[in-house]
This record gives sequence, structure tokens and C-alpha cells, in this order.
Amino acid sequence: MDFLIALLAGLAVLSLMMAFGFIVAMRSGNGGWADTIWTFGVGLAGLTAIFSLGGSEPGPRHWLAAGLAVLWSARLGVYLFGRTRGKTEDARYADLRREWGEAHPRRLFWFLQAQTAAGLPLVGAMALAANRPGPIDVFDVIGAAVLLTGVIGTGISDWQLARFKADPRNRGRVCDVGLWSLSRHPNYFFEWLSWCAWPIIAFDIVGYPVGLMAVLAPMLMYYLLAHVSGVPPLEAHMERSRPEAFAAYKDRVPVFFPKLF
Repeated sequence: MDFLIALLAGLAVLSLMMAFGFIVAMRSGNGGWADTIWTFGVGLAGLTAIFSLGGSEPGPRHWLAAGLAVLWSARLGVYLFGRTRGKTEDARYADLRREWGEAHPRRLFWFLQAQTAAGLPLVGAMALAANRPGPIDVFDVIGAAVLLTGVIGTGISDWQLARFKADPRNRGRVCDVGLWSLSRHPNYFFEWLSWCAWPIIAFDIVGYPVGLMAVLAPMLMYYLLAHVSGVPPLEAHMERSRPEAFAAYKDRVPVFFPKLF
């Protein structure tokens, strides 16, 4: 019951954040702000759920989970903020604006609220990991290392792509340097990897079997990134804009998991 209450409190926070995201998107004319606000919202919702379970005296694992949630949310949120500020509307949201026409405001509001539901397994994984009983142990260390690796890997991927695009000599080419030579979407791979941290921290199959539910977070994130909102629309855009270069790139570089050998 305590976990359910904490989860509902986190989801209420995320729902309010997405309502705020709707207001910002409508006033700015840029739906891309919703992605930035969702990222900060998931982090804030995670903190709400974590400390709801921690009570008046949260333990070391609650503080560890909170620190990792802030690290993930701040890194991605700041990146998305910089990518959105001063830019035209993201192509995905521009397409929805055209498709929905006069119904755009109403449908956008509910579209963003639906993203609250998508945050359920993510916020739940943070709370489950934070609430595993017992002292800090090797699973906490491994989980923290996995999340740190994911955050750093995503940051490096984003930096390499931005540097590649900034060079005018690369106009019309496909980024295939650094981590982008190992995976066509290293940023998505490392983003998925960071979510693998939570089931590791929550792992105690004998004393805390409910912690196994935290695996839903990386499962959901893989499905969304690899099959819904990540890889498919981006690769469709690349096939339209750089068909020959992208075809050659696809032949030699795997789509998601990095090529190690």
C-alpha cells in the first residue's frame, strides 16, 4: 500500500508537469518543450516517490537512488533545453500540429498526459530500487556504475554528433565517427543502459522479490527507443534526406547494440 501511494504521488507530480508542458508548448508555439519538461518531470516524480517511501528518515539507498535520479534527469533535461531553446518546432510536433488542425490544442493536451502513463514503470523502478531493504551492497555499486556509464555514454554520443554537424565539410554525410561507428544510435543505447541500473539496485530475489518489477523500466525504454519514438522516425528521415549515404551506413553499423568486434 505504501508503494502504491508513493507511486500515485509521483504520477500526480508528473501529470502536473505535463500540464505545465502543454501551457509552455502552446504559448511558445514549440511542442518540443514538452520533452524537456517531461524529463525534469520524471526526475521530480521519482524523487517524490522515493522520499514518500523513505518517510521522515530516508536511508542510504533512498539518497543513492535520489542522487542517480537527479543525475539522469539533469543531464538529459539540460541537453534537451539547449537543443530546444531558440529553435524551430521539432518535426514530430510540427507534423502533429498540421495533422490535428483545429483540434490540435485539445489533442496535444491529452497526448502529453498519456506520456504520464508511460512514466509509470520508470518512476516505479526508481521507487522499488530505493526501497530495497538492507545496507548498501555490491548491487548498489554495480547499478550506480551502470547508470553513470549510461549518462556519460549518452553525453559523449550527443557531443560527437553535435561536433560532426558543426563541421560544414560534413553536410549531407552521416555521422559515423567515434561511438557512431559502433552503433547507428549510441545515444539511444546508452539512454537505455542507464535504465538498466534500477533493476540491478532493486535486485534481491529472495528477500525482495517485488524488486524484480523494476525490470519493466528498461524493457519499456528499449521498446520506445528501438521500435516507437526513437529509431523508426529518425531512420525514416535519414532514408529520405541521405538515401545513399545512409544505406551504406546501415550495411556496416548495427542499429542499436554496439558492434564490439
